[in-house]
Amino acid sequence: MLIGIIFVLGIANFAVHKAVIESNHPLLDTLPASFRARGGRFSLIFEFFVLLAAMLLAGSGWRAAVWGYAIYSVINGVTAWLLLNRRI
Repeated sequence: MLIGIIFVLGIANFAVHKAVIESNHPLLDTLPASFRARGGRFSLIFEFFVLLAAMLLAGSGWRAAVWGYAIYSVINGVTAWLLLNRRI
């Protein structure tokens, strides 16, 4: 159950992350070139490793990983909403 929750949040995080990368927001120009190169592939790989770590921790019975990843997802969602709606 815990891994399933993290997996669903991970799908949402990847979708939001890709939408932000494709938005070409001026704030993205402040990121290091390695995060922007090849369509943001490095940043998506980093996102994958965050998801993998959370799933492994949750699979080991560490419930705090679910809460931590949920908070991370909310922060990602709010930030993406701010960027995509040009509020920043």
